[in-house]
Amino acid sequence: MKIQAITGMKDLLPEETPLWEKVEGVLRETVESYGYSEIRMPILEKTDLFVRSIGEVTDVVEKEMYSFEDVGGDKLSLRPEGTAGCVRACNEHGIIHNQERRLWYMGPMFRHEKPQKGRYREFHQFGIEVFGLKGPDIDAEILMLTNRIWQKFGISDHVKLELNSLGSSEERKQYRSKLVSFLEEHKDVLDEDSKRRMYTNPLRVLDSKNEAVQELLKDAPKLSDFFGEETLAHFNGLRKLLDEAGIHYEINDRLVRGLDYYNYTVFEWVTDLLGAQSTICGGGRYDGLVEQLGGQPSPAVGCAIGLERFMLVAEAVGQKESRGPVDVYFCSMGENARSRSFQIAEQLRTGIKGLRLMMNCGDGAFKKQFKKADKSGARYALVLGDDELEKGMIAVKDLRNDGSQQEVAIGDLPGFLSSALSLDQD
Repeated sequence: MKIQAITGMKDLLPEETPLWEKVEGVLRETVESYGYSEIRMPILEKTDLFVRSIGEVTDVVEKEMYSFEDVGGDKLSLRPEGTAGCVRACNEHGIIHNQERRLWYMGPMFRHEKPQKGRYREFHQFGIEVFGLKGPDIDAEILMLTNRIWQKFGISDHVKLELNSLGSSEERKQYRSKLVSFLEEHKDVLDEDSKRRMYTNPLRVLDSKNEAVQELLKDAPKLSDFFGEETLAHFNGLRKLLDEAGIHYEINDRLVRGLDYYNYTVFEWVTDLLGAQSTICGGGRYDGLVEQLGGQPSPAVGCAIGLERFMLVAEAVGQKESRGPVDVYFCSMGENARSRSFQIAEQLRTGIKGLRLMMNCGDGAFKKQFKKADKSGARYALVLGDDELEKGMIAVKDLRNDGSQQEVAIGDLPGFLSSALSLDQD
């Protein structure tokens, strides 16, 4: 029986990886242009890290985590998101206490949910986390940064920013009481999921996808009615900075995000190109999480881009990236020429920065080797036989234009190829 990939886990084939490499490169280039540094965390963490940070009664912890007990009896989980692990790493190594840090990471996350277009059980996120800054200016910078990414990929016309504030913990506590009282008066309208959340995590009812519940919520009390001066100053300060930067946004007072650690600013970038799975980037402030996970208090804000969904949006607007795996294919015939060809190939790889050179391996006449060279997608074929070797020359055949062939002295080959392929010599 042929073994297949686990449901919800997806292979990325060679035809797909060039676009991924392009996107990853642009993301890295963009955040580093803002002064952010990379951090890499383990994929596997203690389960308690996510229970304490994400929230015990969230869908992620209740239903979606890949958790198990290892041979030593430790309860472990594959990471379902990156923020908790980043905070744990920063606390453990003491790199954010009384310090400002701007960090980024990229890698796989895991959630056991129903696989859908753009949503897999193993998925990839690009994340940004900033510590030590509490003003609205850093929130604005992150939104400007993500907006720059959309511009670079030509998708700005297909994404919009939804913005909200969750206020302080005390403001949410007061609001929660009023919201629960309202929901209790309308239990007959609530679906089973909303009834369950009403007491365990009532703000998540605001995020219900049930149309009847959403209609009911039009008459529900609003969290913004409970905001104090500090919350309003932060939110209005952020809005002012976005207005001045020309970044359009919509206030969505039902936007709460699915994880428990958020406070003040929350946001989502949503697209009209993916149907129901419309969010491609989400985040906000989580000022209490560092202390909650054992560190000294530190304000914090961050976001994550779902790369699978981002790829779908990029492809929908015509973004493509393809390339052959090689620039040069090396053909040789004859025992001496074959042995020498490997030496020449290594010298070329050393001498030409970025050169992608594939050797013909296995026996075959030149005609067969040329077919393999053409199939490889290479621009040039190098041809070395014993006759060429005696003259100190090598034939260079253009495989993509007119098929012309010329002889080049072996010693001149690095200069010829670097010029022809617009590559630099080391």
